[in-house]
Amino acid sequence: MEKTVVVNVNRTFSHPKYKKVVTRGRKYYVHDESNALVVGDKVVIKECRPYSKSKRWCVVKKLEGKN
Repeated sequence: MEKTVVVNVNRTFSHPKYKKVVTRGRKYYVHDESNALVVGDKVVIKECRPYSKSKRWCVVKKLEGKN
């Protein structure tokens, strides 16, 4: 897992029948060429060429997080 970060993307929506707010999440394996991201950083990702079996995303930029 060198040069790889796991990005968790959560989305919330209202259940169509019960009208309760539901949160669902998905993990993306993202290529980080600089290997500089740490836990808690917020990033922008985009789809790119396949780097491995499950890694198909690249980091565009770091938004905020720990310094």
